[in-house]
Amino acid sequence: MTTTTPNLLERSESAPQDTVRAAPVQAPPTCRMFETPIIEKFSRVHPIAPFVFWIPVLGYFLARAIIAGVAAWQIASLFVAGALLWSLTEYLLHRYVFHKIGPKLVQRRMFFILHGVHHDYPQDTTRLVMPLGVSIPIGVIAYLALRYTLGLANPSLVEPMFVGFGAGYLAYDGIHYATHHFKMTSRVGKWLKRHHMVHHHTGESARWGVSSPLWDWVFGTMGSPTTSSKH
Repeated sequence: MTTTTPNLLERSESAPQDTVRAAPVQAPPTCRMFETPIIEKFSRVHPIAPFVFWIPVLGYFLARAIIAGVAAWQIASLFVAGALLWSLTEYLLHRYVFHKIGPKLVQRRMFFILHGVHHDYPQDTTRLVMPLGVSIPIGVIAYLALRYTLGLANPSLVEPMFVGFGAGYLAYDGIHYATHHFKMTSRVGKWLKRHHMVHHHTGESARWGVSSPLWDWVFGTMGSPTTSSKH
């Protein structure tokens, strides 16, 4: 006498209904934004790219300040001022530009390209740090703005402040990547990760700072205490 083992479908059909479980559906890690392959390619960036490009550039400007004879205390002070300027720029861009959604289709499309894709696909490693096509124009605008404001008083003071601005930007990109992809075990790291996850997952229009909560505290956009305590 021979016996046959029922196939998988037969076993699932004969099994009690409460034992049948649907396989979990996982969201795709990324999406295609542009039909043109070259544009799609440049919409993505390796997370190390900003550091490879900007560290030598910032080193060059720091060397210029040192060669120009700017005092060490001036370099340190202007570096901190530049980093604070970046943190404010980061806050304002995130709050008023990256999250600006207009009623027209083209405005909604622009929001998705600038930032919405990150909220829909937050684990996409190739669309997390700022592309060079965005950070370079911001850097040029920042340098020229410093050149024609602070530089009118003393041109040699522009370089160290710009270096601080650029270092603040790199800190932003690094911290942003880490909050999504690293297991942050330090007390500060855990706090920064929680701070950013509240922005992503609670639906509150709050916590616009990524590298620092400073301007959220200043402008009162930390969110409700109840939400903060839950995360």
